[in-house]
Amino acid sequence: MANALCGNGCVAVPCGDLGAAAALAESVPMGGTYRAKSSFPAGRVALSAKPQPRSLHVAAAGQMNGNLTIGKAMRWWEKVTHPNMREVQSAQDLADSLRNAGDKLVVVDFFSPGCGGCRALHPKIAQFAERNPDVLFLQVNHEQHKSMCYSLHVHVLPFFRFYRGAQGRVSSFSCTNATIKKFKDALAKHSPERCSLGPARGLEESELLALAANRDLQFTYSEKPTLLPIAEAIKMEAAAIGGPWLPLPPSATHFLPQGSDDALIPSGR
Repeated sequence: MANALCGNGCVAVPCGDLGAAAALAESVPMGGTYRAKSSFPAGRVALSAKPQPRSLHVAAAGQMNGNLTIGKAMRWWEKVTHPNMREVQSAQDLADSLRNAGDKLVVVDFFSPGCGGCRALHPKIAQFAERNPDVLFLQVNHEQHKSMCYSLHVHVLPFFRFYRGAQGRVSSFSCTNATIKKFKDALAKHSPERCSLGPARGLEESELLALAANRDLQFTYSEKPTLLPIAEAIKMEAAAIGGPWLPLPPSATHFLPQGSDDALIPSGR
């Protein structure tokens, strides 16, 4: 044989066959995990068992397939954000965020990724958020939360609702770039600092009940107990078995309208 195989796995090439062996070595692929090494033209061609870096394999595969690996593109509503801007994750998240906002003004921005008006308006909304760091901006993705938006009666985009402390919802409207003054005026009207005489109201009770009745949502709401008027409470007590325990003092009867159905029912004692 013209060539001899060495004990260490190397191919020994006679001096007279250097040209043919070199051409053969260049034409024969060395394999995906091996590379050819040669110290000088007259040396031996050795097969090294050292694997190539993984990045080289990925790059080579991409070049062979004609494809380029591109990272996930950032969505347009995530490109310009500020610490006081946050995307709502669920109906429970929206209700809790409004309830825990205290006296802070909360702007709820209903948008859709495919809404051209929403995309054009977003940079200006981000500017308002930057200029008003004390205002909380909540973003609701209509595509991800269609059922929730339906329960909240949001049927047009872009759409905004403003909430403030114990007042609850203070403004609700739709606007575009052409009518951005509507948003600016509402922000100027409701953003000044003020103290509420009570906890934050958040969503309307009818909205909470609609969300709780929506089987597509994981939302629980226990209706708050309502206080009965004093006249109704007295009627219920008088109609109870055994009547009132003690007769009502005459001074309390002037609170009831005379001659009406709310008048005190005599106990017969």
